[in-house]
Amino acid sequence: MPEPILVDARGHHCPVPTLKLRKAHEAAAPGAELVLLATDPMARIDVPHFAGQIGAQVLDVADQDGGVIRFRIRKAP
Repeated sequence: MPEPILVDARGHHCPVPTLKLRKAHEAAAPGAELVLLATDPMARIDVPHFAGQIGAQVLDVADQDGGVIRFRIRKAP
């Protein structure tokens, strides 16, 4: 299985994390896994909403050190 596509949006505020995720998602192959790193608390709302709009699946949301939120997302096959 290929490595997840890393989307680093740390330090950016809404809507940049979702826009970066959108760009990576559009370039990703069907079924690809993407990992978004964000520090904007609004990403907790925006990312799942965006994933629902595009038919992607949020696999996991986890808090990491330094206020980083890690989202694992799978593009629809």
